[in-house]
Amino acid sequence: MAEEMKNQTAEDEVKYAERRRLLFFGLPWTFTKYAITADMITIDEGLLKVEENDCYMYKVQDVKLTATLPERMFGLGTITCYTGDVTDKELKLVHIKHAREIKNYLLKASEEARIKRRTLNMQDIGADADSLED
Repeated sequence: MAEEMKNQTAEDEVKYAERRRLLFFGLPWTFTKYAITADMITIDEGLLKVEENDCYMYKVQDVKLTATLPERMFGLGTITCYTGDVTDKELKLVHIKHAREIKNYLLKASEEARIKRRTLNMQDIGADADSLED
């Protein structure tokens, strides 16, 4: 029981916590927060109307990093996570610091989560069993 609690808290531990930043000087003066754990990506947005969006890590299928010239000047980047989630097919972590490090973590963590849950994505390249026999 104690070991199960320990594993659960280790999985719930926040690996990365970032804020959306203004492009001007990369200052964190926005009301958008990103939290990444081993199991989940959480995006909290808003001041008067707060919206929380979660995506399980095993649903992340691909990750893309983009950095425009102004973003690169201030050490920022934007990460786009392509997911199999029903509510959002794309999760964007906009204008964040340490973007490359976070992108690499998301790729590894999503692969580990898929293996752990045994939900591997396989692509059908059109090879049928019938065509292999010919």
